[in-house]
Amino acid sequence: MEILITTNPLTWYEALIRVIAAVLVGALVGIDREYKNRPAGLRTHSLVCLGSTVVAILEGLIVLQLLGTPGAGEVGMSIGRISAQVVSGIGFLGAGTIFVAQKKVSGLTTAAGLWNVACLGLMIGFGYYWLALIVAGLITIVLVLFQKVIRVNTVKRVEVRFTNRASALPFINAYMHQKHIEVLDVDFHIENFRDAEAPEQNVYTNLYTLHLPPGLSYADMVMQLTQNKDIQVVRTRNV
Repeated sequence: MEILITTNPLTWYEALIRVIAAVLVGALVGIDREYKNRPAGLRTHSLVCLGSTVVAILEGLIVLQLLGTPGAGEVGMSIGRISAQVVSGIGFLGAGTIFVAQKKVSGLTTAAGLWNVACLGLMIGFGYYWLALIVAGLITIVLVLFQKVIRVNTVKRVEVRFTNRASALPFINAYMHQKHIEVLDVDFHIENFRDAEAPEQNVYTNLYTLHLPPGLSYADMVMQLTQNKDIQVVRTRNV
C-alpha cells in the first residue's frame, strides 16, 4: 500500500497570526493573576504562551522540512518530542511561583495556570486557534468565577485572646452554638500580667480548630467576636 504525504509550508503571516494569538491568549489568563498580585502575572503568562507557540511552530517546520526532503521516507521521526519538553520544563517555572510561609503553601494556582498557558501555546502553535480560545475562556472562568460562586470554608485554627473569663467565654460558646460552628479541638493558655499601676490580671488564649458552616466566612466571624469588650485579639491561623 502506498501512502501519499503532502506538505503545506507554513507561511510567514500564518506564523505571525499564531504568535500574536499566543500573546493575547496568555494575557487573557495572566490578567487575573496580575489583578490578584500573584508571583506570575500578565507578562509572565504571555511570555510562556508565546514561547510554547514558538516551540510548536519550530517543530512543525522541522517536520515539514523533513517530509519535503528527498528520501525522507527512510528517516525515522518522533513527532512531538520537542513539544513534550515544554510540558515537562514548565514545571521548573511553576515551582518558582510556589512558596511556603508560616506553614502556608501559596502559588499553586499560579503554577497550574502557567502549565495550562504552556499547553495553550502548543495548541496555538499547531494551529488550533478556536480550541485554544475556548480553553482559555474555561481557565478564566475557573480563576475568576469559581472563587466567587463556590465558597469552601476550610478547617482553620482561630486564636481568641480575652481577659474577663466569666464574661467572654460564655459569649464565645454561645456564638459558636448560634452560628452552628463545628469546634474540632480547643487548646488553652493562661498568662498572668503584673503591673504596678493596675491589679494583677489573667489573659486567656483559646486556640480553636474550627470548621465553619456554609454562608459564614472567617472574616465575618472575627469581626463579630471582637464586638465583645473583653475579647482583645481574634485572628486566624492555618492548621
